[in-house]
Amino acid sequence: MAEKRDYYEVLGVDKGAEKKDIKKAYRKLAMKYHPDVSEDQESGEKFKEISEAYAVLSDAEKRQTYDQYGHAGMNGFSQEDIYNNVNFDDIFRGFGFGGGQSSSRSSSGGGGFESIFDLFGFGGGGGNGPTQGEDVYYEMNITLEEAASGLEEDIEVPHKKTCPKCHGSKAEPGTDTRTCPECGGSGQVRQVSNTPLGQFATVRPCRTCRGEGQVIDTPCKECHGKGIVKNKSTIHVKIPPGVEDGSRLRVPGEGDVGTRRGPPGDLYVIIGVKKHQLFKREESDLIYNMPISFVQASLGDTVEAPTLTGAVDLKIPAGTQTGTSFRIRGEGMPHLRWNGKGNLYVKVKIVTPKKLSPKQKELLTEFAEISGEEIYSTDKGFFEKVKEVINH
Repeated sequence: MAEKRDYYEVLGVDKGAEKKDIKKAYRKLAMKYHPDVSEDQESGEKFKEISEAYAVLSDAEKRQTYDQYGHAGMNGFSQEDIYNNVNFDDIFRGFGFGGGQSSSRSSSGGGGFESIFDLFGFGGGGGNGPTQGEDVYYEMNITLEEAASGLEEDIEVPHKKTCPKCHGSKAEPGTDTRTCPECGGSGQVRQVSNTPLGQFATVRPCRTCRGEGQVIDTPCKECHGKGIVKNKSTIHVKIPPGVEDGSRLRVPGEGDVGTRRGPPGDLYVIIGVKKHQLFKREESDLIYNMPISFVQASLGDTVEAPTLTGAVDLKIPAGTQTGTSFRIRGEGMPHLRWNGKGNLYVKVKIVTPKKLSPKQKELLTEFAEISGEEIYSTDKGFFEKVKEVINH
């Protein structure tokens, strides 16, 4: 895929160009590359390119985002969002070719390129069709033990549901609705302008009925004419064993209700696994840092190592060094995608006692002498020891 050109380069304007200069540059290029007047086989793509550049640079907010982040900053905008505030009727009015004539709702005849939005791939569609409801997100915090065993729980989820009083009709029960006189029940108004470049059409939701096609004289008192209400529903969720922090559990159809008989959205339960006091998790394995004494490391010992389900015996061989890890098979977290569990790794750390009794000091000194280790007297200061080493 070819890399997008800089919008300022596309229109041939400087980055500090004023809005009127951007508009003027676009109109000039549009006359050249409009598919109805240009013989260039690539005119359609070029017209899309300059129209998108104008739609962004003519909008203060989008232009600021583009100036700061470039094309990457526009990824959050859909094509409809980019062209939302562009009034093409105004752009092409005043070319000096006799002026454009406009008519509302519909137009007849006039072959060729009928609507600029058709070229961009999102025009002409029914804006009053069924729309799926929004997804709902719910954060649920659990312990590491619960993540290991799995759990089932009822949660209270706030979301939008069909009004129980009017059943989504938006009208007070017992009252009638009537067809919108402005759009004739279609829910949208189509504006067509005739210009030297051809006919330009825009389709917008009807302001009278707000795209519904029906006028409600007596709105429902429960939902205030919205057809939906906010409430909480009790939903039973099942958390599988081995779930990880940040996992998303999808519950189909438990999001917000759709509009115009559209399907509901989904519920996504975001799992947060709390930090454990003893264990650190690495995918399906658990890590435990165990302190042991110098004597245990030297002579060896059998100690109790904690797991999520209880303590198990762990043999520490003689001569164990600090940082050594011991694997206990099958005492980690359950695997989400296959049977079995990870492992528990016990990492030992030799703890040096901070306080020693006279007898302990005597025995350790004797041990060092037998081992041939030189012991510096604690009476000498640090700098004296350094001086001795340097002058040695």
